[in-house]
Parts: sequence; C-alpha cells; structure tokens
Amino acid sequence: MVDNTSEAYYQSAYYELHKSDLQPVPVPRVPEPRVDLTDVLGAEFLAPIVAANKITFHAVGDTGAAKVNAFQTAELATANEASVADAMAREVHASGATGPAFFFHLGDVVYNFGEGQYYYDQFYEPFRAYDRPIFAIPGNHDGMVFGDEPDTPQTPTLTAFLRNFCADVPAQSPDASTIVRSTMDQPGVYFTLDAPFVSIVGLYTNVLEGPGVISTQGGKYPSLQGDHQLDFLTAELKRLAPARKAGERAVIIACHHPPASVDSNHGGSTGLAADIDTAARAAGFWPDAVLSGHAHLYQRFTRAVDGREIPYVVSGSGGFAATPPVGGLPKAPITVGQYTLVKQPIVEFGYLTITVDYTAKTHYLTITFNDRTNTKTHDTLKLNLKTGNILAR
Repeated sequence: MVDNTSEAYYQSAYYELHKSDLQPVPVPRVPEPRVDLTDVLGAEFLAPIVAANKITFHAVGDTGAAKVNAFQTAELATANEASVADAMAREVHASGATGPAFFFHLGDVVYNFGEGQYYYDQFYEPFRAYDRPIFAIPGNHDGMVFGDEPDTPQTPTLTAFLRNFCADVPAQSPDASTIVRSTMDQPGVYFTLDAPFVSIVGLYTNVLEGPGVISTQGGKYPSLQGDHQLDFLTAELKRLAPARKAGERAVIIACHHPPASVDSNHGGSTGLAADIDTAARAAGFWPDAVLSGHAHLYQRFTRAVDGREIPYVVSGSGGFAATPPVGGLPKAPITVGQYTLVKQPIVEFGYLTITVDYTAKTHYLTITFNDRTNTKTHDTLKLNLKTGNILAR
C-alpha cells in the first residue's frame, strides 16, 4: 500500500496559484455520451431484473482514503473505506439475481489529487469483492492538479480518472496491479446511464472546493468556454421526457457537489441548482431525485416544487473523513426556500441502496442509507413516482 501523503501537494506552486480556477472539462468521445447498461452486463444478466419489473443499485461518494490528519493514519483511512466497500459487496452477494446491478460512484474516488499511484489502494483493492460494474462521475479531488511550476501542472486534470473510467475499451488497468477489474469505457466524465426502469444523468461539477459548476453561469466562469455540459443536461432531459411522463422510467441527476448542504465544510451550490432547474424547465419535468456527495456525511432534503416533492440526497459517506454539520443549527426539519432538511444529518460511514419498483400499479423510488455493518438502516424514503409524494420512515 502506498502511504497517502499527497496532501503535501496543496503547497505546490501550481496549486497555490490556481486553486480558485476551474479546470477544462474533457470533451466526450461521442456527441451523445450515453451508456446502455445492457451493453455492459448483457441482456441475459438483466433478464431477471426486467422480469421482476424492479432494479436496484448502489450509490455513494467520497470513497477515497487519505491520511486526513495527524490522528488518522493511512491504514485507518483505507480501513474505513474498505468497510463500506465490503458492506456493499456483502449486500450484492446476499441478494441474488435481482440484487444491486451496479454502483454509481458520486465522485472523489481518489484523494487528494486523483493520482494514478493511489488507485490500487483507494479503489481497486477495497472494491476487490464487488463483482458488479462501477460507473463514476469525478469529484473535485479527482480533477485537482498540482505541480512545481506555477503555470504547468505536473499531470493534466483527470488523467487517472479518464484512464480508469473513460478508456476506449475495457481492459486491465495499469493502476489495478493484480486485481481483476477492467477499466470502464464511459464516453466522458459526464454521461447518461440508461438502465431498465431508470436513467441517471451524471454531471461533472469541476475542481473547486465549492461551489460546483457545470456552466459559465452567464459569464461568471468564462474559462469553461461555453455551456456544453448544461446543453447536454437539457438535451438529455428532453430526450427522457416522453418515457418519464409516460411512467416508464425514473430520471435521476447525479452530481458530486450538492445543490443543498448544511455540513461545516461544504455548502450548497446555488448556481448548480439553478442550472439544473433551467434544464428541467426546458424539458418540461422535474427529476425524480438528485444525488450528490462531496459533504462527508448523509443529508436528506425535500424540495417542494410544482406540486411534487423531490429528494435531494447527499451521501459523501463512503469512507473519507466524516464531517459534522454546521454548528448551532436548529433541529430538523429546517426549511430554506423550497428546500427542507427533513431530519438531522447523519455523520456515519455508509452507502445508498436505491430501488426503482414497477411491480404494482403504484411505482416507487426507494432510497435507503445503510450502515457499513449490514445490520442497520439509518434512513429510508419512498417516493411515489406517479404523484411525486414522499413517504418517509
């Protein structure tokens, strides 16, 4: 295992000068970056899921591990991450043919600067027993760069992420050593995953500690040189609108930075939230849920808009340092504008199990926050996909 001491790169000449700058977003390999789950798992594997009219998958962010401070060794950090990965693997192995079909990673796969040398001990080895596909959007740490020269990064942004998740074809990664897991061939760092009964639109919210950014926001971020990712989101929601309105599938947006958050280090991103709203209004429907990481805890917000309740779930609880919420907050529920923090944030390591269920007349989206011991459910919400009403436990 390589000792994760890359935090020293925060003092590098390049990072010190450019830490408030966005990094370029790689252009997807194809004009319409999409992945069909059938092409990854095969129709035969998905047949029991299709027959059951129900699909389940995992999601969580911030699984990377690093030497967080003087009180936590690299060994303890990787053990925290491994405990979450092992719990997810145990759920897969115990669930049979209709269990979780894949893991959608919400970003920050590797700390602190997404270096390829840490992919083995922060990704491949912890998830050695997870025998399902792992899709991912990058987090800010996956795209961050450093370097001894003030204007030249040592390694271009997202180099290792692209090598491991956006390869031209699936193959053995040089970062995986002897672990048997092929690279993924996602068409880009932002893309849509089309699976039975659900589509997940994954966005890359760039490298700032905050806020998350997917567009120039009317010229505020000119270095992005256009609103390509916002255009992509709008186009994808428009494409998915007929199936969503016909009640044939749920639509989820995944982004690393949360539109809403109350933790002590990572606040919400109002510009990102506004961009999502712009795309949704253009498409004529609201997403059924928005999933995020970045904040190292679990938070659940409900947003009331146009007669629907939309869960905004933050789960950056995959193994990196747990971060408490802002001190002095009143007890939940707390409502700010259209967003209501429905229960106290949970500062525990764990992961999400998400199910889209079409087995009955009433279609449901269920999101459960699970403890890393496989013995405790921290929180569950159940969304009626037809009415947009949330039934919470």
